[in-house]
Amino acid sequence: MPGNGGQSFELPKTRRRPDLFSTQESRDDAQREKVQDIPLDLIDDFPDHPFHVREDEAMAAMVESIKAVGIQTPVIARPKEDGRFELVSGHRRKFAAVLAGLDVLPVIVREMTRDEAIIAMVDANLQREAVLPSEKAFSYKMKLEALSRQGQRTDLTSSPLETKLRSDAKIAQDTGESRAQVQRFIRLTVLIPALLQMVDDGKIAFRPAVELSFLQENEQAALLDAMQAQEATPSLAQALKMKQFSQDGKLTPEVILSVMMEEKPNQREKITFSSNTFKSYFKPGTPVQKMEQTIIKALELYRKHERNRDAPGL
Repeated sequence: MPGNGGQSFELPKTRRRPDLFSTQESRDDAQREKVQDIPLDLIDDFPDHPFHVREDEAMAAMVESIKAVGIQTPVIARPKEDGRFELVSGHRRKFAAVLAGLDVLPVIVREMTRDEAIIAMVDANLQREAVLPSEKAFSYKMKLEALSRQGQRTDLTSSPLETKLRSDAKIAQDTGESRAQVQRFIRLTVLIPALLQMVDDGKIAFRPAVELSFLQENEQAALLDAMQAQEATPSLAQALKMKQFSQDGKLTPEVILSVMMEEKPNQREKITFSSNTFKSYFKPGTPVQKMEQTIIKALELYRKHERNRDAPGL
C-alpha cells in the first residue's frame, strides 16, 4: 500500500472477511432450497403416515409417466440425525419411483421440527382428490395434537381447552370443514379397525359410525358379531340407542343383538300403485284423494269382515 516507504501491505488471509465482498444475490442463493438427488434407500417413510398409498390405475399411470419423463415435482424430506432422511411430502411419488426402477429421488431437504413436519405432511396430502374417512380421521388427529403442542409452547398463559379450541378452528379453516365435523372425523379413530374399514368401504354411514365410536372396544366387537349375524348395519337411530345403553352400562351382547334385530324404516316393504289401476272402479274425473279415501274405507271393511269370520263361534 502507498505511504509505507513505497512497500505494499497485504491483509493476511486469515483475517480476511470474504462475506464482505459477496453479493446479496450470492448470499440469497446460499440460503435458497435446492433440489438434491438422494438414494431411495436413504429416504424413510413418515412415521404413522395416515394416508394410504394404493397400487391402482392412477399409480400405474404415474409409473408410466416417471418412466417417460422422470419425476417433475421433487419430494420434500427433512434430515435425520443418523444421516438419513424422513419423507414429508411425496409418498406416492416415492412408491412410483420404486416401481419404475429408479435408484434416486429428487428431494428438497428442509429443516423442520417434528410438529412442523406433521402439519406440512397433513396439509400436502389433504389436497388429494379422494381422501378416505379413516385418512381424514387420523390426519386431523395428528395435526390437532401438533397444533396443540405448538400452542402450549408459544402461549403458556392459555388453558389446554383454549389451545384445543384454537387448534380445532385452525383445522376447520384450513380444510373448509366445520369444527364439529373435524371433531366427528377424529372420533372415528376410536373405532376398532374392522368397523373403521367398513366406514371406508361405505358399508357403515358416517354419522352412525361417529356415534358407534362412543362404544367400548368390547362392545364394538360384540356389535361386529351382531352385524355379521344379521347381515345388516346400524342406522343412526340404532347407533344412538346403543350409545345410550353403553353410557348407562347396560349394553350387553344380547341388547346389541336385540337393537340390531329392530326393523329399520328403510327396510320396510312399500307397496305402490298407479292411479290408473283403480280408475276403472270410479266415475271419470274422480279426484285421486277421493279414490284414496274410498280405497282405505274398503280395506277397513275388508279387515272387519275377516276378523268377524275368524271369531270363535261364528
